[in-house]
Amino acid sequence: MYNLNFISDENLFFHVKETVEKYRFKIDLKKFNKNLVDPIKLTFDSKVYGKTFEEIIESEIIRQIDKSNTNHIGYFHQNIFRHIGTDWEVPEQGFDLISHDQNIFVEMKNKHNTMNSASSQKTYMKMQSMLIQNANNRCFLVEIIAKKSQDIPWKISLDGNAFEHDYIRRVSIDKFYQLVTGEEHAFKNLCEVLPRVLDDVIATLDMNIIENTVFEELQNLSPNLLQSLYLLTFKNYEGFETFNI
Repeated sequence: MYNLNFISDENLFFHVKETVEKYRFKIDLKKFNKNLVDPIKLTFDSKVYGKTFEEIIESEIIRQIDKSNTNHIGYFHQNIFRHIGTDWEVPEQGFDLISHDQNIFVEMKNKHNTMNSASSQKTYMKMQSMLIQNANNRCFLVEIIAKKSQDIPWKISLDGNAFEHDYIRRVSIDKFYQLVTGEEHAFKNLCEVLPRVLDDVIATLDMNIIENTVFEELQNLSPNLLQSLYLLTFKNYEGFETFNI
């Protein structure tokens, strides 16, 4: 029994299970090079940090897997609200969360510094448009990892002009849980039981080890891993048909 008043044991268990099952366990050369690996940076990393190319490639593989899994944690934070109350919707596009009953529109960000200036301005203007449509709408930028616990008007500069509105707010995740559940420490209570829920979930799953065929496929291109990396990215560049390193 997890004893959270705002979500049932069953819903919490299966939501955590859904998140775990999204975790990435396989990577091959095609996925590794999906966004084109930068062999020049990897060369610098290897030489500057005194690492073998195998170690540098392994670090890049771990970084890519971690990036995918970070996105799945975003799924956890966003979709858990489908199980809290009855009026929260997770739309396929637009805002991350909507409560039509309460006229609340939410954008969720993992960290307070993940949006650049252009992205912040675009998000703020999207929220402004919701207030124009209906003056009773409220818009929240909810930050999972904020600098501090807060529920404050979002102050921003648009084209050199300062804007803030009481219905466009920056809210830390603990304050948002409090707003949704009516419980001051709801988020803290969730964090306390989460390790136990994960243990229970993992005990029911046949967890896979990471299947990594990147090294094998690189060696099929060339026994020299560094040469394989350059040929992988620059194979269509002038002169690289005779590239040798």
